[in-house]
Amino acid sequence: MPTIRDLTVAIRQRPGIEAVVVLGRDGLLIDSQSTIDLDAEGLAARVPGIVASADEIGATTGHGSMRIALIEQENGYAVVSSVGDDAVLCVLTTPSADLGSLLYDVRRHRESIARLF
Repeated sequence: MPTIRDLTVAIRQRPGIEAVVVLGRDGLLIDSQSTIDLDAEGLAARVPGIVASADEIGATTGHGSMRIALIEQENGYAVVSSVGDDAVLCVLTTPSADLGSLLYDVRRHRESIARLF
């Protein structure tokens, strides 16, 4: 059975992926892989706020809790995905990354990823 480290390494090896961070819903870092200078613990501490805000939007609109959030930034993207009840996956990409296949794969393998926790 693959490990969390296997998951982060596999995602990080995709073209255009700068960092992969796995964190608990409490904001504590579980694992990370990065090709950029990144404060992974600092990022992990901030991601739960994104999840909480997205969950509030879902509750207000009746659409339910957040599954995947795509955040476009000046120099790339952040993809934040709930993976099970206890973990969150955050992937940082370059502007040229293939977001379609990344989003598809994260969505398709969400249950498998959740079983790693």
